[in-house]
Amino acid sequence: MAPTPLIAMVLLIGNFPPDQQQSMQRFSEMMLRELRTLGIAAELTRPETHFARLVPAQFVVLSKWAGYVDKLIIFPRRLRKFRGLDLIHICDHSNAFYAKYFPGVPVVVTCHDLLAVRGALGEETDCPASWTGRILQRWIVAGLRRARAVVCVSSATAADAIRLIGTRKNAPSIAVIENGLNYKYRPLPEEKVKARLEKLPQLKLDRPFVLHVGSHLRRKNRAGVVRIFAKTKDHWNAQLVFAGDRLSNDLWTQTRALGIADRIVEIVSAESELLEAFYNRAHALLFPSRFEGFGWPIAEAQACGCPVLCRDAAPMSEVAGGAALLHDIADEDGFAEDLLRLRDPATREKYRKLGLQNAMRFSAKRMAAQYLALYRGLGMAA
Repeated sequence: MAPTPLIAMVLLIGNFPPDQQQSMQRFSEMMLRELRTLGIAAELTRPETHFARLVPAQFVVLSKWAGYVDKLIIFPRRLRKFRGLDLIHICDHSNAFYAKYFPGVPVVVTCHDLLAVRGALGEETDCPASWTGRILQRWIVAGLRRARAVVCVSSATAADAIRLIGTRKNAPSIAVIENGLNYKYRPLPEEKVKARLEKLPQLKLDRPFVLHVGSHLRRKNRAGVVRIFAKTKDHWNAQLVFAGDRLSNDLWTQTRALGIADRIVEIVSAESELLEAFYNRAHALLFPSRFEGFGWPIAEAQACGCPVLCRDAAPMSEVAGGAALLHDIADEDGFAEDLLRLRDPATREKYRKLGLQNAMRFSAKRMAAQYLALYRGLGMAA
């Protein structure tokens, strides 16, 4: 029997689809699903494409500005019909400026990271800002300050929020609620893993592979992944799988210079089922990101029993929970040595078990229950 809805209405505000922020889209959809499971009458809205669809994709700058018209002019007009609701939850801090359209209504904002805000202030986060970007980040900070509560996905992000948003009178409360997994990643039977992966002719299933999951952004450190893997090439006949954006021409040039281009497998926009199979079969997830707000692939890999190597810095180490092999970002020799060390069955089993135990923290249901408790603390009707 479906749960009886509570006397409350929560509006979730998601991201503009053409921005292709897939993790943020998945987060808002996960929130919608889990809140409804808890009996909350929730609705998800997001900016729609009007002007942006009229501009051919090759006109990048014009398309960007058309998107701003859709997000900053057209969408706020639609938000007027949602006034008077019990609570507004902006699912991505990059949309925090929408808070000003809901005077008198409790607004919660989930803050996934403040890397772009810090970059706009001149801090080193691999997120430099143009003059228009600096204006946008100021709007975002102003929106965060208008919220009743800012929920950060890690303690590291919360520390940034306290520093950058401030603790003045009427400042929003700042809480930490870790992300849940947006898909039920888990260990799979070998036959199921093989059935999913054998559809990829470029992947040689008779050879081990190291996995990296992420975009082409500089902070994801794909160049470092290539260098680390290249240090191991003479010790085994392994492959390196990149799941995410296409590799840049510069990165392909780097792989050829290091003599590993023939070992690279490029998988663009892998869906959750395929990622789950990769995590299950991979020798390890190599995730030496320079900066993150959370680090979802760490938790996803651990939930599938895949050993993780990541940077020894928050929030990566925070998410890894003592269940990963950690190194300073500059210690590429150490990363390479641990990749090879994981060939030992006892070492591999140790990190498999530790990861599975740690991944139990990242329950979507637990996350949603924590948000619900926060909503009620803000006076939402129940």
